Amino acid sequence: MQMLTEHLRKTESPPTSHEPDVARVLTVPGLDGSGPRHWQSYWEHLSGFRRVVMPEEARPRFHVWLPALDTAIRLSARPVVIAAHSLGCLALAWWAAMLSGEKADRLVHAALLVAPPDVDGLETSERIRDFRPTPRWQLPFPSILVASRNDPFAAYERSEQMAANWGSQLVDAGKAGHLNAESGLAEWPAGLRLLCGLSGHNANRLVAELGLRVALA
Repeated sequence: MQMLTEHLRKTESPPTSHEPDVARVLTVPGLDGSGPRHWQSYWEHLSGFRRVVMPEEARPRFHVWLPALDTAIRLSARPVVIAAHSLGCLALAWWAAMLSGEKADRLVHAALLVAPPDVDGLETSERIRDFRPTPRWQLPFPSILVASRNDPFAAYERSEQMAANWGSQLVDAGKAGHLNAESGLAEWPAGLRLLCGLSGHNANRLVAELGLRVALA
């Protein structure tokens, strides 16, 4: 843990002067990555959106994923907003906790956290247990946590706990599974609207760029 903390603190922050008002968006997938029908994959076609490629997506390791996430965040020359799904949310929460001696809010302006799993549960898959325990520190930047009422990887009550611990605004997505490709969200315009409230993007411009004929208030 100490070596990882030192690694995260050694890398210099990117310059923050002359940055545009609209933030760059980094998508952070979870276990096994995000396939072509996942909303993250659709969003990555948008200008200024880029995926954080995590090593060994099928066998995630805490001490491998956190440096990869840290590097991707610091390589951006613009403000960063994170759009994380599933285990990617836990990686970001741990990243923010590990930077306690540095202002993480200068690197990440906000985060959309979608369907974080309950890594502490007794029936949690062994493949994600390396991220135990769930960090309980408040995130130093604004965040929205979107949770489903029938997510197989986290009971809604656990999602409520995570949102409270992280200081996140909780959004009830109803019964939508794990909010992934199997949920049938496709480009997920409603999620884009939430993201735009954090990033400063124009939601209608983004849906138009995706080729959708949807008007978002």
